[in-house]
Amino acid sequence: MPHAIDATGKSVHLTPTQLKVMQGVYSGQLNKQIAYELGIAEATVKAHMTALMRKLNVRNRTQVAIAAQRLAFPLS
Repeated sequence: MPHAIDATGKSVHLTPTQLKVMQGVYSGQLNKQIAYELGIAEATVKAHMTALMRKLNVRNRTQVAIAAQRLAFPLS
């Protein structure tokens, strides 16, 4: 399972879908756009965002995008 570093510097495990949602946030997409691209419901994207923010110990989308920027794989 892939991992990222949370706001406190601790390594956290992310699911493949959470990584895709994170990539969408980093790219500036809205939840609706991410949902369409991944073929899932917008509510599911929101659930993944909630899990991401909890795991990364952050409070908003901007902080999720900053965490995504620190990852060692391309997020184009």
